[in-house]
Formats: sequence, C-alpha cells, structure tokens
Amino acid sequence: MRCPFCKHDNDRVVDTRAMEDGFLIRRRRSCGTCHRRFTTYERLEEFDIRVIKRDQSRQPFDPEKIRRGIERACWKRPVSTERIQLLVQEIETELYVDGAMEIACQAIGELVMKRLYAVDEVAYVRFASVYRDFANVDDFFRVIEGIRE
Repeated sequence: MRCPFCKHDNDRVVDTRAMEDGFLIRRRRSCGTCHRRFTTYERLEEFDIRVIKRDQSRQPFDPEKIRRGIERACWKRPVSTERIQLLVQEIETELYVDGAMEIACQAIGELVMKRLYAVDEVAYVRFASVYRDFANVDDFFRVIEGIRE
C-alpha cells in the first residue's frame, strides 16, 4: 500500500480489526519511510444491487442516499453520527445478505423506518412523513397514534 503522505510503498500493518459484522476490515498502517500512520479499509466486493423506483426505473443502490435521509430525519435529535452510520451499515448488510439483485425502494424505506423507530420516534415520524408522502395533519396523527399503542 502506498503511503498517502510520502507516496512510498514501504508500510507495515500495526492493527487489524473486523467491522460491519466481518464485511469490512480496518487496517492501521505505519509508513516505514516517513513513519506516519494511516488507515485503510478492505470491503468485500459488493454485488450490483439495483433499486426499483416507484416509476419502475432502476438505478444502482447507493447507501449514501439512505444516510442523507436518516440524517435529515435525525436533524437536531440526540442521535449521534456514529449511530446513523451504524444504521446505514445494518441496512446495507441486510440487503447484501438477502442476496436479491433488485429491490423495491419501498422495501428499503420500510427497513429504514423499522430501524429508526427503535432509535428515535421523532426521527421515525419525520422520515415517515417524507417517505409515505403525508398529505395532511391526519396522516401525522395516524402514525403518532400507532406509536402510542
């Protein structure tokens, strides 16, 4: 691995850790030339999952879109960035373990809502309002009543 600082190919692995249920390996490296440390990640080569949109078009799966949606729902809520990243990793892992080459965007939305409900109820309602395209206040009340039960 080339050092990002001095560009020499003379490093050693200082620490190795498995992350994301073993689907990601984090390696801490030390450059033998400039002695600076840097981190590399090894990820299992991913399948090409396609998302089926509501208009039946298909596009590549992008976990970044899930992260942005969760961040918007958790805005000004006591949910850490690490927790949001963990949610995205859990959803991504579940999709890859399932093994389907295509998945409906509605199924992804339901996975996000299921996990958000367990983390923060306000964030869950926010996400649901956008995902389910609430038309009026009655839609909010139905979701809130479901939470109270």
